[in-house]
Amino acid sequence: MGQIHEECGVFGVYSPERADVASLAYYALYALQHRGQESCGIVVNDDGLFNFHKDTGLVNEVFGAETLRKLGQGNIAVGHVRYGTTGGSQRSNAQPIVVNHRKGRMALAHNGNLVNSQELREELELGGAIFQTTSDTEAIAYVIVQERLKAASIEEAVSRAMDKLEGAYSLVLTSPTKLIGVRDPNGFRPLCLGKTRVGAYVLASESCALDAVGAGFVRDIEPGEIVVIDKNGVNSITGRCNECDSTLCVFEFIYFSRPDSVLDGSSVHIARQRAGAFLALEHPVQADIVIGAPDSGLDAALGFARQSGIPYDIGLIKNKYIGRTFISPTQELRENEVKIKLNAIRSVVEGKRVVLVDDSIVRGTTSRRTVMLLRDAGATEVHMRISAPPFVNPCYYGTDIDSKETLIANNHTIPEIAEIIGADTLGYLSLENVTKLAVGCKRGFCTACFGGGYPTREPSAANKDRFACKISENEEHKHGK
Repeated sequence: MGQIHEECGVFGVYSPERADVASLAYYALYALQHRGQESCGIVVNDDGLFNFHKDTGLVNEVFGAETLRKLGQGNIAVGHVRYGTTGGSQRSNAQPIVVNHRKGRMALAHNGNLVNSQELREELELGGAIFQTTSDTEAIAYVIVQERLKAASIEEAVSRAMDKLEGAYSLVLTSPTKLIGVRDPNGFRPLCLGKTRVGAYVLASESCALDAVGAGFVRDIEPGEIVVIDKNGVNSITGRCNECDSTLCVFEFIYFSRPDSVLDGSSVHIARQRAGAFLALEHPVQADIVIGAPDSGLDAALGFARQSGIPYDIGLIKNKYIGRTFISPTQELRENEVKIKLNAIRSVVEGKRVVLVDDSIVRGTTSRRTVMLLRDAGATEVHMRISAPPFVNPCYYGTDIDSKETLIANNHTIPEIAEIIGADTLGYLSLENVTKLAVGCKRGFCTACFGGGYPTREPSAANKDRFACKISENEEHKHGK
């Protein structure tokens, strides 16, 4: 866990005419690839007939031209990219989840993490449910289906299911005739609505996915809102809005979302520049250049440079062709791995006092290697600046921060961390200023991982299943099961 990951990205499209909705979903998932690189999937709904394909791998690895062709045309498509924080990375956990039941079919894609997933799963299993995956998304699907068997419509079933769901969930799902988007009452994860020039409506985790399919931004889905899209247009159900204070994950602005996205009325690019500006005011330093750790630290570095008056430059180059399956076959090569993924530009940093801006420090391993790269390239001083407060708590809402024990900030003071990573000085953004980044944002923020308090109750099983499942998968493989 050298860096933080987010759970996933979701997308849905409703076309008034039968169309190549699979290709729209493909382009949207490509735009959302940064939100999950473990697996992906697309379901095409052709008048109630569901065709789908999902697998582990990147979007371009899972979906070739022939695979997309076989998905065929339809009116509705639902897509998903996943990085699993609950459940392992095996193929069975790929989404969307497709369910058959007495009243038809349903396909569901989920972004977020429930705090009561274990209780729901146990209750469902005692009632006879048989789970095919280890993700909490399947529990959500079961709860909705249970309610659908008693409800007059799929939207009523979703509304009833929300009584039982606790935690973070932005959902996109399709019934035989409808596309539905749902955002939990806290609004932990983003979800927005767009419309194409030909009249197709789309739902997506980020506005950058709307741009990728030629859709104009309509609005953000409100926390607690259910949006129903069918042949009659868009219908909004707002009875669960304002049930609680909205708490959008502030790390969406710091790291998760693409810089070209706009979340709840605020530009991610501008928010990151403001983080850098606040850092320059909170932790000034005498230096020659400011550089950012690619790609997440670049905007904040630019903001730091503008505020401080220290020149900005590109001092680190990222190898864009490493891919998710990069493996170091020997210990010697593993030690050089950072040089394969990242390299310093000697002509920029040699003989210079460098300010290095990054988004976070988890365990300190990656930061230490990056600082060492700069020193090896001739930097005389390296001053580390982090555009977020220190991580001190686990996240239960879809961010891959699993326990206090693994977080370096819980075991060392800031001067000690600076010494561990080899930096001359180290400065973090304050908790006070991290909530001021998103200009124009209409939401409050969740800052629980920074010590700001949990907006919901904590789960009874505090250690997330993802890591336990990883171990069990490895053991099964080892024993040939």
